Order: sequence, then structure tokens, then C-alpha cells
Amino acid sequence: MRGFGQRDYERLFLAVYTGGMLLIATHALWHYLMGHYDAILLPALLTLLLAGALFVRLVNPGLQRMATYAVLISGYLLTAAELAEHGTQAWFWLGVPPALTFLLLPLAPAALLNLSLTPVWLLLALPTATLWQAGLAYLALIGLLSLPARLALQRRFPRRDSEQPDAQCDALSHHALTLRLAAEVERGRALKCPLAVLVIHLPQLEMAEEQFGSHLLQALLDRACTTIRANCRQHDLLGRERVSLFWLLLPDTGEAGALIVRERLLQALNRDVFAETGTIQVRIRGEHLLPGDTLERFEQRLTAAGLKLLEPSP
Repeated sequence: MRGFGQRDYERLFLAVYTGGMLLIATHALWHYLMGHYDAILLPALLTLLLAGALFVRLVNPGLQRMATYAVLISGYLLTAAELAEHGTQAWFWLGVPPALTFLLLPLAPAALLNLSLTPVWLLLALPTATLWQAGLAYLALIGLLSLPARLALQRRFPRRDSEQPDAQCDALSHHALTLRLAAEVERGRALKCPLAVLVIHLPQLEMAEEQFGSHLLQALLDRACTTIRANCRQHDLLGRERVSLFWLLLPDTGEAGALIVRERLLQALNRDVFAETGTIQVRIRGEHLLPGDTLERFEQRLTAAGLKLLEPSP
């Protein structure tokens, strides 16, 4: 799944402004229909404020911070007014400030602002809820509403060393592959689980860039990695050991299972055709973790299998 881009964020914020403006305008209309004429002024003014914030954001994106503050202030004022006037609806209105804050601000400022304003909302909600009940509810809301922001923040940080991708394709880097292999070998030895590794050689990668340019090299890499991942399990690990050499780690897979995966990959990759090079050429050898194998010995066998594949075909 692709990441959340700048355009997606812009569309999200515009949806927030538009939806907030319509909701507050509907709230003002509801007061009018119910005959609460003294309560119409605040939501009507806030509707105009949100309309101005939306206009500013569309016309001058450089002033988006001012627009964000306008939306927050509008939400806070409306929440305070409703908590003070309609005590029976306090539990509903208590959810508005944390939701709005986490939606419009980054994680750290949003959490700090929510915690700082907690006493204000609790004091306003006291007529309908005791302090400890309102406090628990509000803190629970802050914790739950911060989850999406924390997940989005984690996506922006670099991955751990054992998850670092290769710079050119959708596979683990050589360093990450080595770490994951060590972890899988340790797991296999501790739990007595089978472990198989398919050593995959794509000889066309060695000459694609030199003969046809980097565009074809990238296309070959993307197609090969996509095809390999589509024909193995989700928890199988694909890593790039050398320029044209890949290791596919198959946890909990014995010799028979590795042979099935090997044949499936050969058939799938041979169906991919490029105008410049024809079908994708591939050579695959399988290795298995033997009883008593150490990590060093297993790595030596994998390296030897790769060197064997790199030798010119007779």
C-alpha cells in the first residue's frame, strides 16, 4: 500500500474544514428550528470563521497554520458553549477537542495541548459526571485518538536495521538480509523448525544497465521482485545479496516445500517478457538448514550456491 502523500493530506484537511463548516452550520440551523434563538449566534459566527479559514487555505496555502488555528478555536469555543449549556450531552462533546486536535496538529503538540486542556473540559463537564469518571473518559479518548497519529509517525522513521530495504528494489538490503538470516537460523535451531533458502540468480541484471540503461534495470528489478513476492507467503523474506543474486528465506519450509516454491517461481518469472531482453532468465538453487548447522556453515553453503549460479552456463 502506498504511503499518505502531500495531496492526500491536503484533501483530508479540506474535508475537515468543509465538514466542520457544514456541521456547525447544521447545528445553528437545528437551534433555529428548535426555537433556541439565543444559542444561534455562536455557531453562526463560527460557521463564518470556518468559511474564512477554508478560503484562506485555498487561496494562500502559506497561511494554512492560521487556518488550522481558526478551526481549532472554533471547535473549542463550540465545545465549551455546549458543555456549559447542555450538561446531558457532555459525554458526546468531550470527544470533540481531542479528535479535532489530533486530526489537525502533529502528535507531540496535539498530545501536549490535549493534556493541558483536560482540566478545562472536566470542569465544564462536572454537572453531568463526577471528576474521576470524566477524567478517565477523556484520557481514554486521548489515548485512543493518538493511535493513528503514532502509526503515521512510525511510518516516517527509518526502519530498523533488520528491515532496511534495498536502495533499488522491494527486497531487504544485504545487511538486513544477514541479520534476518541469523535470526531465522537461531529460531530454527531453538524450535527445531525447518528452514529453507532459495538462492536466485537473475543474469540479465548484470548487463541490463550497461546495454539498455538504468530504466530497463529498474523495470527488471521491479518486475522480478513483484513476481517473487506474489508467488510466496507473506512471511517469506526476500533479500538482495548481490547485484543479480537474491536469497528467499522460507521459514518453516522443508525440502519438498522449497522445491514447490522453486518450480512456481521458475514458471512465473519465465512468463514475464520484456521487448529488449525477452523472458526473464532465472536460475535457482535451494539450501536447507541441517541438524547441527551453525550460522557460519549455513552462510558458507549459501555463498557457494550463489557462486555456482554465477558461473557461466555450459
